[in-house]
Amino acid sequence: MINRRFLLQSTFAAAALTTIRPASSFGAITGKYAGNIGLQLYTLRNQMATKPTATLQAVKDAGYAQVELMDVNDADTMVPLAKEHGLDVTSSFISWEILGNPSAKNIPTLQATIDKAAKHKLRYLVFGYIGKGHRETADQYKAMADRSNAAGEACKVAGVQLCYHHHSFEFQKLESGKPTTGFDVFVERFSPELMQFEIDVFWAAIGGHDPVDLLQKLKGRVAQVHLKDLLPGTANIFDEGKVPNEAFKEVGSGNINMAKVIEAAQSIGVCNCHVEQDQSPSPLDSIAKSMTYLKA
Repeated sequence: MINRRFLLQSTFAAAALTTIRPASSFGAITGKYAGNIGLQLYTLRNQMATKPTATLQAVKDAGYAQVELMDVNDADTMVPLAKEHGLDVTSSFISWEILGNPSAKNIPTLQATIDKAAKHKLRYLVFGYIGKGHRETADQYKAMADRSNAAGEACKVAGVQLCYHHHSFEFQKLESGKPTTGFDVFVERFSPELMQFEIDVFWAAIGGHDPVDLLQKLKGRVAQVHLKDLLPGTANIFDEGKVPNEAFKEVGSGNINMAKVIEAAQSIGVCNCHVEQDQSPSPLDSIAKSMTYLKA
């Protein structure tokens, strides 16, 4: 998760159409998520770095019920602060390098990470990235899946569910043969009891998949969903560093059918839905706009 703050820089404009359904046909959020929508705080990373108290108050005022932390290492400070503002915390990201590159400097141990989550009674830990150089072959994905299962077992002992949050690089075809993509490897190799998915509908769509279909195919294996919208007319892009900033849209402002997404999430047993917008010229306005749409 930490690495993501350096990645999503715009390098070229998108082209060919990736379409799901026109926004005018969408409905409002209903059911179990109506009063429980969360916000992934990466959306407000700059504001949180300078004015965390005021920022969390703005999140609460916008109508969010919970927040998902950027890094569980911040939990000692962030969980009490969020709760002071009436925001629940059930989920946090961790550094992908704990599982994928444990020899990297200044990386906490897996057990210390799990202990931190258990201390604050978090239900979910999420790793949401794999660095370049560690994701080019099926064998690399298989090794990561096996390490994830082992880590998931250690999490389960502490009452915590480990999840994987994808981007779009996992949907790019690998060398010939099967499985054909890294995501296919994870679907095939993750133990459903030990490893769940956190599906991001933006990254699914920009990676060439209908998010609703993907959710339905993964019934029983998706613990959480990230809600963010995609600029109509955006090409499929598999390199996260080449996604233009303007491709990230407020919920209801793009071409993803959020009503169908939420309906599918509810039908397959997803626990949490978190709004996230990786890039915005005005993040506080964006989170309010997304929530207004969801409540409309």
